[in-house]
Amino acid sequence: MKTLQRLELLKDFIQEAVDRCATSVEQIHQYIAALPFEALEKSGLLEDEKLKLREKQRRSIGMVYDAIRRINREIGQLISDQFENVEDTQHVSKVLSEKVVPANAAAKKAAPKKRRAVKAKD
Repeated sequence: MKTLQRLELLKDFIQEAVDRCATSVEQIHQYIAALPFEALEKSGLLEDEKLKLREKQRRSIGMVYDAIRRINREIGQLISDQFENVEDTQHVSKVLSEKVVPANAAAKKAAPKKRRAVKAKD
């Protein structure tokens, strides 16, 4: 396996780990953030209109973690694009070097041989 392929696999692994971690942390964050609302609701101190705050908080927290996952995907795509650029550059370089070597060999064969000047003897 080529180095770039290994790096791409490593990038995919890290990207997936960040995504899973963000989801796990979001779930924990949502759970902890909901505890005060649940306690107030059970005690009867939280009115129905105040429950809208709970939903707003839940959505706000979700938006933050959605942004983290979106940025993670965009960074992953950017890195993948750069790997692709490197691979394309390597391929172009290889093709050009293959064409240059035969062209140089053909030019050497086609070039007339230079004759050495014969010195006249006095």
